[in-house]
Amino acid sequence: MLCLTGLNTAFAQYENETDASLPLDKFYIKRQGTGSFRKLISKFNFGLSTGVGNSMLKHNLNGFGILQNPGSSATIFNKDNTSQGYNNWFSDSRSISTSPSPGSFQVNSDTAKIGFKSHAISIPLKATLHFEFKNYRIGGGYSTEYMHVGTFKPISYSDKIGGFAPNQSSLWVKHYFGMIGVRVYRYYEYSLVIDANIGGYKLSNNFNKGLIQRGLYYNFGATVERDLSEYFRAFVRPSYEIKSYTLSMPETSQSVTHKFNAFYVNIGVTYRIPELRRCPIKECHAQLNHAHGNREYRSRRHPIYKKQNPNYGENYPVILKYKGGNKRKLNPY
Repeated sequence: MLCLTGLNTAFAQYENETDASLPLDKFYIKRQGTGSFRKLISKFNFGLSTGVGNSMLKHNLNGFGILQNPGSSATIFNKDNTSQGYNNWFSDSRSISTSPSPGSFQVNSDTAKIGFKSHAISIPLKATLHFEFKNYRIGGGYSTEYMHVGTFKPISYSDKIGGFAPNQSSLWVKHYFGMIGVRVYRYYEYSLVIDANIGGYKLSNNFNKGLIQRGLYYNFGATVERDLSEYFRAFVRPSYEIKSYTLSMPETSQSVTHKFNAFYVNIGVTYRIPELRRCPIKECHAQLNHAHGNREYRSRRHPIYKKQNPNYGENYPVILKYKGGNKRKLNPY
């Protein structure tokens, strides 16, 4: 025991491989650490995901009325001037003349709560970049989302008022955002992260940008992650998003506020830049993090899609003699 202690003490002092005079000395050369730049970039995670979303589109028509003529789509009108009407007030409101015809139905916001609602199915494609330190993360991202909008139905008097379809039911919505999050629970390779995306969004050219005012949107989610390897994760993220925009009505000071809230489920992967460089020796079969000379490397045998422990290899968790009954009677050693 004394000899081993003395041996470690004696040979642990070598800083460089060239200082070692005996082959055995190389086992005790001090390993050169990773540079500060490499340590910094290893904290960054790149993410890519897709999924499905369901948007709940809804607006009320305070200050307006609804006119339903037989055989035509519903229109809205200024309750102070019933001859001034509007159509397509979802994306690009246009002023039209309105007049009731025989058998028509009309109601205004003074006597009832009026408005329309619809649903939209969307498919988002999202890319993120975030920095992790301890259990916290901060970053940003960008997403583009294809959306199909259904027919708008009245929130009241559905037996007397028909729905209306937007001029273009297919549109694109782009998001750009900052993100913050914290890991609140971990169980082996599984983690639960509570996070938020806050930023702006841009509607497609289907919308009249001159009439629309947009604000920030807020997306709150709970991300369940599974470590597939030291650098690679898969995740599922259900989230709820709050956003709205205001559409100004031409030839009047009035406007209609559209709520555009949505529920999403995203699935995707994240990749972290490794701190250690890959072993440069093609013939090296070491599964664990190891050194050549005084420099430490990660294994060439670690696939990014497979769980690995950096302290011991796990490429072969079941030895050959137990695999499939070893029908071919291969030598397990």
